[in-house]
Amino acid sequence: MTNKHGDFIWYELLTTKPEAAQSFYGSVLGWTFASAGQGGMDYRIITMADEGVGGLMEIPSGAPMPPCWLGYIGVDDVDSAAASIKAAGGAIHMEPQDIPNVGRFAFVSDPQGVMFYVMRGWSDQPSKAFASDAPRLGHCAWNELATTDQKGALTFYTSQFGWAKDGEMDMGPMGKYEFLRHGHMVGALMTKSPDMPLPAWSFYFRVPDIDSAVQTVKEKGGQILRGPHEVPGGDWVINGLDTQGAAFSLVGQKK
Repeated sequence: MTNKHGDFIWYELLTTKPEAAQSFYGSVLGWTFASAGQGGMDYRIITMADEGVGGLMEIPSGAPMPPCWLGYIGVDDVDSAAASIKAAGGAIHMEPQDIPNVGRFAFVSDPQGVMFYVMRGWSDQPSKAFASDAPRLGHCAWNELATTDQKGALTFYTSQFGWAKDGEMDMGPMGKYEFLRHGHMVGALMTKSPDMPLPAWSFYFRVPDIDSAVQTVKEKGGQILRGPHEVPGGDWVINGLDTQGAAFSLVGQKK
């Protein structure tokens, strides 16, 4: 059974120093890395317990973007999805194109400028990069959008990908934290805080022990910006910067 339209299917780190980034995340999350075997391109597959959870690559020369994590949302038809996103006020930064033996994708942004990919893979095997059915170490456990237009973003993503709002949590001065469901819980969206430089998606990868992960982040040269904070359900989360300045997020238990 393949993933359905609107599922998160992959995560990708764009970085300035692939070797340093690989060392950092390998230590923090226990990931392993291997070449994707794409001729002329150093694209590395991130795996956890023999399952692919994402990719890592150097930011292309001249690309106007800092180191960052990006998400891939699976769609039934990449060309139609890209056209629909543009018609809804988003933008297409890389026109639909094929990746040999992998699938078809496009690089786009929502009306608030948040970048992501849409993709249709050619394999019938479902992606488990996002652990939607059960907690999995090293996999993404939560997708969180911080936006400059919360109402507009909710309308955009629910209309484009079939997501639905499933409750909210009052965060006081920060406003509402709105939960998103797509059969399973996708994550949530909220209004961007003033200290965030740009609206963006954050992806929370699961670790076995949040305190141990915090210690490793610091030892390996990363920064902790917020947390650990407890969240509903008993997990703890942190937000940080890796050694190249890419924002990342972790979720886990306290031992």
